[in-house]
Amino acid sequence: MGFLCSVLKFAALLLVVLVSMRANAQAPNSSRSLDAVLQDYAYRAFVRPRTGVIYDASVPETIYGVKLSVVRLRSGSLRARGVQFYEFQFPPGVRGWPYVERLALVYQNLVNWSSFYYHVPGHTLVSPVLGILAYEASNLTATNLPELNVAATMRPISVNFSSTTIPSGLTAKCVRFDLNGSLEYSNLSAPNTCSTLKQGHFSLVVESIAPVSAPSPAPSEVPPSPPPNQVPAPGGVESQGKSSSKLWKVTVGSVVGGFVVVAGLAICAIALLRLKRKSQLAAMEQQADQGEALRVSEIGSTKAPAAIGTRTQPILETEYVA
Repeated sequence: MGFLCSVLKFAALLLVVLVSMRANAQAPNSSRSLDAVLQDYAYRAFVRPRTGVIYDASVPETIYGVKLSVVRLRSGSLRARGVQFYEFQFPPGVRGWPYVERLALVYQNLVNWSSFYYHVPGHTLVSPVLGILAYEASNLTATNLPELNVAATMRPISVNFSSTTIPSGLTAKCVRFDLNGSLEYSNLSAPNTCSTLKQGHFSLVVESIAPVSAPSPAPSEVPPSPPPNQVPAPGGVESQGKSSSKLWKVTVGSVVGGFVVVAGLAICAIALLRLKRKSQLAAMEQQADQGEALRVSEIGSTKAPAAIGTRTQPILETEYVA
């Protein structure tokens, strides 16, 4: 019984830990915390790292749909030859400081989560927010790394939003979200193409023509709807259904497991109480058996217990009269 109770207590502790981990796994509540989470998950993709190879990384289920990739480069190679990394074209002459021998470029495509993490007053996003951030790549297990400063010195970096369709009659602008929270607007350098001299997050916006709607629900309840004319993530509907089904199963399993553990602990407590009562009764019986024993006297041919005489002899009442 004691072993069973120990197992049930361990199961209860494990359930509490899992619930705590699940509570801490909520979606990041700011763009900077999101960058830190994505840097961590991007570096996990470096199982067998090779320089110049693009690795696609997974993301937490709480921000399902975000596309995350990473590539490790030599600083000298990036400066001499540049690199094409999805929508980003780095020309020769791009430098990073402070200087590191190897750096990692982390690519982000926030897809349906763009409008949740980034807002442009008076404007509406018409493309997903694309991000490119550089980190030191000497330690591929490090987390919470600070971003390196990356800038173009010869020709600007281009960001191509070729899959985005601008609504008819509206003029799109480029917007750059700096790491310090500031916004930089610029005109398109080519159809659906933005130019920049620095790293950061980028999107296409148009002036808002509709009143601002009520705040959307938290991402843990209902994922944000995609911006107009945005191409959904590959396998979006089917994958989202699978993810929701998986989350539902985990939740139901946690609830059922909690009831089982509570019931087991209750049974264990009742059993311990019964065992304690039995132990007390056994101790009382043993104590009674170990009391003063009666002497055995012979009466004829029969032996029988007989009580010893009392210490104080009885006195008649008449004896108290003087």
